[in-house]
Amino acid sequence: MSDRDKALDWDWALLFGAWLITAVASLGSLFFSEVMDFAPCSLCWYQRVFMYPLVIVLGMGLLPFDRSAVRYGLPLAIGGWLAAGYHTLLYEGIIPETMSPCTKGVSCKEEYIEVLGFLSIPALSLVAFTVIVSALIAVRRREKT
Repeated sequence: MSDRDKALDWDWALLFGAWLITAVASLGSLFFSEVMDFAPCSLCWYQRVFMYPLVIVLGMGLLPFDRSAVRYGLPLAIGGWLAAGYHTLLYEGIIPETMSPCTKGVSCKEEYIEVLGFLSIPALSLVAFTVIVSALIAVRRREKT
């Protein structure tokens, strides 16, 4: 196997990992809202707007492998990362609740679950977007070498 083939395999694996995380995160958000009856707040909806299309965009880049999926997926992932970061800071009380877009309906600080005793739903979203952005940046940087 040539070095070029190994590089393509590694890039495909990174893109697949990013796609897998988007699929699990999307299904998880649907599970929380549809099965567990956790009502999503405004910031949760914004994060979904960025996450759900990533399943399709990154999935289409896998078969056949197409690096242009990174070009279209990275802006979505960064937008979701920013929304998740803002939501996490708001949830943790670092940003005052007066700066919350959740003025009607469900509060952006609603506590539903904490995985491992400290990972809230906004923190889980931030972790997912961080890994996705990192994987897509890695594929993009490897493309230039």
